[in-house]
Amino acid sequence: MTKDDAEAIGVAALTFIAADPERLTRFLSMTGLRPEDVRTAAADPDFFAGVLRHVAGWEPDLLAFAAEAGLAPADIRSAAIGLGAFEA
Repeated sequence: MTKDDAEAIGVAALTFIAADPERLTRFLSMTGLRPEDVRTAAADPDFFAGVLRHVAGWEPDLLAFAAEAGLAPADIRSAAIGLGAFEA
């Protein structure tokens, strides 16, 4: 998987999180971000690694995002590894 592919999955994961108020609240609470800071944070190269780590770390979200995105859960973990969220 290329870095661009992994980042695209990260963008899709952020969209998935933002579409659900409960998921978004949990994400913001766990990251310490404020809603108005997300756009600025997304400019950081490590941001999408964190988004994917967050999704991969909560199985209900991992499975729901994988189904919505048409990906295997392992693909999401591979994207997270490709962005440095986990060690291979």
